[in-house]
Amino acid sequence: MAVFYSMNQVTLLTILTSILLISFGIGRNPLAACMGLARNLMANKRSMVLFGSLIAILFLNKYELKLEQMMQPPPDFTHIVQRLEGGFVESFQQLFYAPWLTPFLAYFYIVVFQSVLIASLGIYLFQERNGRQFNATCYAIILNYLIAVPFYLFLPVKEVWAFNPNVHFYMLEAFPNFETVYRGLSGLDNCLPSLHTSVSVTLALLAARSSNKRWAWFAGINAAIIIFTIFYMGIHWLTDMLGGLALAGFSVAVAYKLADFSSVREQVPSVRI
Repeated sequence: MAVFYSMNQVTLLTILTSILLISFGIGRNPLAACMGLARNLMANKRSMVLFGSLIAILFLNKYELKLEQMMQPPPDFTHIVQRLEGGFVESFQQLFYAPWLTPFLAYFYIVVFQSVLIASLGIYLFQERNGRQFNATCYAIILNYLIAVPFYLFLPVKEVWAFNPNVHFYMLEAFPNFETVYRGLSGLDNCLPSLHTSVSVTLALLAARSSNKRWAWFAGINAAIIIFTIFYMGIHWLTDMLGGLALAGFSVAVAYKLADFSSVREQVPSVRI
């Protein structure tokens, strides 16, 4: 059953879902939550700089595909990954496929995935005065993309369905125009590591260390659904998922160190000689 038809629809659903998730995480009505977010962001220059850097990284990631086209194509490493894990994804699909489940998982993969990132930033910015959690989130997502992009450029691995004819790309059942309107944001050989895994698990790990327990539970459930979805849809290999888990753990650990280090530097007064 098709539920997505255009990027305008995806954008609108992302905005609405983000607002609802922020309201859920904060426990206030959406209008008050958004107004509070805007005030807090404008009042913190360092948070504004970090947020701007995050947006810049996300936009630069869009041009990774153009850079890849300008380079001499590196060897295709998909066959190596396939030898390591065999028919894991094929068996996974045969076990769990159900027509009613496909649109639900597609919604999480396309809309909720990015909405949780937006909502996490909003919730932390609204609730924490010292900005540690917000800053750590920005650092962690930036690290995710900075580390993943070189892998996509120099260690290309194709999506499972594009390599194994027995694996189905079920996303097309929910989003028939996926290959024409969404593929420009996600290269066919940008698999290892899985950014859907790494970003969703990163947000779950960050939420688990926050004071917002209801958001920690939701972020954890979302990460589990996203990992289930990447196999169900026939997109990622098990190796991609494991790489995403490692990237998430590393990014979160380093992000907190960066957030704490920058906070200490702000608190230490400069001494003129």
